[in-house]
Amino acid sequence: MHAPGFLDCFDRLVAFDAETTGKRAPEVAFVRRQPSGWRAPGLVIEVGFVELVRDGDGWRKGDTWRTLVNPDAPIEPAAIKVHGIKPADLKSAPRFPAILDRLRDFVGEAPIVAHASENEQSFLDYEFARAKAIGWGESAYEPTRYVCTQRLYAHLFPGASTSLTAMCDRLALDASARDDRHGALLDADMTADALILLERMLKDGVAASAAPRTWTFGG
Repeated sequence: MHAPGFLDCFDRLVAFDAETTGKRAPEVAFVRRQPSGWRAPGLVIEVGFVELVRDGDGWRKGDTWRTLVNPDAPIEPAAIKVHGIKPADLKSAPRFPAILDRLRDFVGEAPIVAHASENEQSFLDYEFARAKAIGWGESAYEPTRYVCTQRLYAHLFPGASTSLTAMCDRLALDASARDDRHGALLDADMTADALILLERMLKDGVAASAAPRTWTFGG
């Protein structure tokens, strides 16, 4: 459990989101059962990052980074309806191993802010392992590096819908851009905005009657 001001010791955060082929990261046990030479299919087709920089007792948004990623794998039709990214859009995009250094440089030592962070963590862990940057079952970043806005929002507003759009609507953040399609940078940007407001609510005691004064993040 962490007190509302536990982020005060950090000067930089990074909000993250990924769009995918629509498949879930397979269980490690499944991967390990595959025969030698098996090629793990790619999942991530877009990543988006938004930097949050310390500004007094709050945060301001800084640099951003977004790139498409060629997964060398088919995209589920249902996923295309969500993010609008088609296979033709990815033909000239880099493979995940080619963006690893840039990704690591952007994240640095900062905590990673994500909505439903367990999902985003599973995508990163899978792609890092597929690129042989870590072993299967290992973590690209320690689970305690992740700050989950979905979990934080649920603590402040128990019983409320915790989707990214529903959270933004409740916080009076404009999520209308998601009406047409989702996007990694768009979703990371909204996650960053939500984190700024949610942390301020905790510090100011807003909605204290509906939320505990401590909350959990990470593992």
